[in-house]
Amino acid sequence: MSPGTDAVFTADSFGVSVRGRQILKSATAWTRAGSVTAVLGRNGCGKTTLIRAALGLGRRDFGIVHFADRTWDRPRLSALARRGLFYLPDRGLLSWRRTVDWHFRAMGPITNSQFDRAAIEGLEIEQFRSRKAKTMSGGERRRAELALALTRQPICLIADEPLAEVSPRDRVLVSNAIRRLAAKGCAILVTGHEVDDLLNLADLVVWMVGGTTHWLGTPEEARTHVQFRMDYLSSTRTYPGSGGDTAY
Repeated sequence: MSPGTDAVFTADSFGVSVRGRQILKSATAWTRAGSVTAVLGRNGCGKTTLIRAALGLGRRDFGIVHFADRTWDRPRLSALARRGLFYLPDRGLLSWRRTVDWHFRAMGPITNSQFDRAAIEGLEIEQFRSRKAKTMSGGERRRAELALALTRQPICLIADEPLAEVSPRDRVLVSNAIRRLAAKGCAILVTGHEVDDLLNLADLVVWMVGGTTHWLGTPEEARTHVQFRMDYLSSTRTYPGSGGDTAY
């Protein structure tokens, strides 16, 4: 299945090798306006490698990016961000020595807009806006990061493991924030191992295995895909309707 002309962001046919070991053979992922695409796969399969290569943060042997009505042969995060992309890495977005409010003030000149009050209220960060990031839990930091993303008003959000190492309650708040951003028309791509949570969050699913990617369609279609169930869902010990937790 091809991305089609309605894809906002496409990481197209990426290959990456490190010290003679091929991590990605030909991996492709894309997302559309107003939808959430989840890239799933076992730990170490190359999900983060694909994202970092597509954003110009890691090496690549080949691959191109389509974003904001243009093709990027040599993508760079700074240039993509200026066109409306927000990257939420698996860790390290916030400066540990700065408060949450400091980050909002720093973003002010970039966004040229007021805080998204509804986003802040929905993520329940008011009680720690004056705290430094190093004093906050992983879930609190994730909620603050998502509030910054909503305030930035991106046209595309790339979030690497947004639900990792956070409590079940924080997963709900973060997932709701992501859905809120998609409802505003943002194209969103997420990765992670919290299989049931991500399948409930996503509109579309990509499975990464063997250095390449397979487009599975909707979460319902993914859950009924025989090979995906046998090779991935069964190994995570989470099954449709089981309420399973994290896959490793």
